[in-house]
Amino acid sequence: MSDVPAAYRATKGSVLDVDKTFYDGLTAAAGDRELVATHTVPMRDGLAWTVPAGHVFRVRITDGPQVGDFNMWSLHNPRERMWASRTRQLQRAHISTYDRLWSTLPYLRPMATIIDDTLANYGVDDEGGRVHDLLGTRCDPYVNRLLTGEDFDFHCHSNLVRAVEPWGLTEFDVHDVLNIFQCTGLNSDDQYFMKACPARQGDYLEFFAEIDVLCAMSCCPGGDLSVDLWGENAQDPLQTCNPLGVEVYRVAPERLQGWHSPEYAPYRGRHGRQAPKVDWAAIKQQGCC
Repeated sequence: MSDVPAAYRATKGSVLDVDKTFYDGLTAAAGDRELVATHTVPMRDGLAWTVPAGHVFRVRITDGPQVGDFNMWSLHNPRERMWASRTRQLQRAHISTYDRLWSTLPYLRPMATIIDDTLANYGVDDEGGRVHDLLGTRCDPYVNRLLTGEDFDFHCHSNLVRAVEPWGLTEFDVHDVLNIFQCTGLNSDDQYFMKACPARQGDYLEFFAEIDVLCAMSCCPGGDLSVDLWGENAQDPLQTCNPLGVEVYRVAPERLQGWHSPEYAPYRGRHGRQAPKVDWAAIKQQGCC
């Protein structure tokens, strides 16, 4: 692996400089929290749910290996939504504990922080695969039609579209995803590859909600991705599909002392644009004021 330093690096006291002690105090190991909601994302389907700021939510493997395609929006302003590509730059292409999910411009703030990950020690496998990726995006019926010439409705994009419709959102609000439990990488030709999901029953990825959020997730119709979805060996991976579980926890108030939801990015410029000059003398001569 290259030892070239990252382009985006934290400086002491910046928003990238994470208080690990604070987040460690929010995990199940720290105790002092209450389960307030449970959800099941059905096999080959999607679901949306809300999480208040200051709460923890966990995505977990309930039955067998399964990939989940995850989206997130500000609950009160869906124009502010998770920005996968900037998160990839500010954090990593495959994220884990202490990494944050960032929102789109002009807001640009942490929406959620990962506080626990049972796959954190997976690391890099012999083929360069890593888990929880921001490299790829959701499968969709449009690409499938281009690749196969056939319509097939079981895709993460479609699942997410259906999941958010009850919340007043549309297909245009569905965005690039975090692929939870998915193992991916780039091959020697710099091409995206996917491997069988390494997660097992009981594994989970846990987040702390920095703001009030609306979340949505699709149980990928590709299941654990152990079966080719396209190409000469493609087949329907139905037998590899499972549901996923979601749990939401209220944190003890004393654990949140000193914490507050992050503000929007403080840039207040005009992108180099100048305000138009007003000729008040001419206006007065015209009798307008």
